[in-house]
Amino acid sequence: MIVRTLAMAGALSLAAAGAQAEIKVGMSTTLSGGGAGLGIDVRDGFMLALEQSGRDDISVVIEDDQRKPDIAVQLSDKMIQSEKVDVLTGIIWSNLAMAVVPGAVAQGKFYLSPNAGPSALAGKGCHPNYFNVAWQNDNLHEAAGAYANDAGYKNSFILAPNYPAGVDALTGYKRFFKGALAGEVYTQLGQTDYAAEIAQIRASGADSVFFFLPGGMGISFLKQYADSGVGLPVVGPAFSFDQGILQAVGDAALGVVNTSQWSKDIDNPANVAFVASFQEKYGRLPSLYASQGFDTANLMLSALKVAEPSDADAFRAALEAADFASTRGKFAFGPNHHPIQDIYVREVIKEGDIYTNKIIGVALKDHADAYAVECKM
Repeated sequence: MIVRTLAMAGALSLAAAGAQAEIKVGMSTTLSGGGAGLGIDVRDGFMLALEQSGRDDISVVIEDDQRKPDIAVQLSDKMIQSEKVDVLTGIIWSNLAMAVVPGAVAQGKFYLSPNAGPSALAGKGCHPNYFNVAWQNDNLHEAAGAYANDAGYKNSFILAPNYPAGVDALTGYKRFFKGALAGEVYTQLGQTDYAAEIAQIRASGADSVFFFLPGGMGISFLKQYADSGVGLPVVGPAFSFDQGILQAVGDAALGVVNTSQWSKDIDNPANVAFVASFQEKYGRLPSLYASQGFDTANLMLSALKVAEPSDADAFRAALEAADFASTRGKFAFGPNHHPIQDIYVREVIKEGDIYTNKIIGVALKDHADAYAVECKM
């Protein structure tokens, strides 16, 4: 396997030069700034799976999109036109996915999303060459709404950043939550001060809070919320309670319930091996994002056993078959190339000095997204 990480100023070879690889993958992901941890984990999970495959005929070009849509588009165009990649992957943020994916698949390339799953690409904007290997954006939030019903909450205050995934998040929660809304707020993407929102929560009469604030946004909110003394129960998706985030949040996250399609304690052989090998190689527990990168690479590898991307119909059919051992266990694609999978309820706990999650239930079984009926492929 050959890996090349390209900086904006030039290219740096991380492997000895050799024969031209038969398969070339372009990975544009967020490796700097506030969302860097997410992209680093996707990259590390993806590269671990390729390393374990033992294949030496796959090269990966890795670039930092800096969480900027214009940079992401430039990188995608360069990968397609200059690097001649066969498959693209890596994007974390839905606004970047919306900027990149339609153009990439229109040029005949395959895009395998390890994270972002905007509703616009799951419904009318679906495409035969676009596969999401994580979830459709609404899914984990739908599960949070289902859990809130079971917990007896009747009046939720909900908030998320004002970008496609944030809109999908609140839409998903509202789709399943049967109670009333004490408030609905969209924050700025990248916001770090939540004093105004916490004041609104305090005055709202809510009996619970649902929030979607990934990366550093979630760290800031949870710390400020804990310090505020508001004390209402909090429910959220795994994105705000993931392995890397929890260490930064600390005790403020203990006991909080969150929803996820993956957890390190899912007991199947693929996941047990993944958790152990990731920790051994990188010296840290894997995150949700790392598991998604790992599964994305293994999906691609399973398809490459059948056909190459140059044989588009055969490669697409092999991707649709999803014949790989997912860290999640049972995994299948719906008709819009988005997952059908279980979504779990987890609780934040502490194991020794490490903050982590444990599964306490299943929120939704064999769950598909709401937009597949709009997809015509």
